[in-house]
Amino acid sequence: MSDRPTHAEVLENLRIELRSGCLVLAALAQLRVERYGYSLRKALADVGLEIEENTLYPMLRRLEKQGLLVSEWRTEDERKKRFYRLSPEGARILADLLDEWDSIAAAIRRIRHEKRSQ
Repeated sequence: MSDRPTHAEVLENLRIELRSGCLVLAALAQLRVERYGYSLRKALADVGLEIEENTLYPMLRRLEKQGLLVSEWRTEDERKKRFYRLSPEGARILADLLDEWDSIAAAIRRIRHEKRSQ
């Protein structure tokens, strides 16, 4: 019996790693507009990026601790909700990350094209 992980296990682990960075970028981009947690989760799901609450809220707290987000508690519909938005530093970081994303995506497209033409 082999100790090597199965194809499905390797794929799932790599998929989780890939999605993790993408979710941070997508959340920052969605928070150019102020949102509370559930509305952010719904906005991400609406574009095809599902995120669990137990992933979303720790990520939001980490991004706020890093100075990329600001938040405030407010009452809406008779419920207290924490609203998040990009900080000025978060907006600068988002712009840099989007540039990095474009570079990486272009490189991956070139690699994919090379493979097909060889």
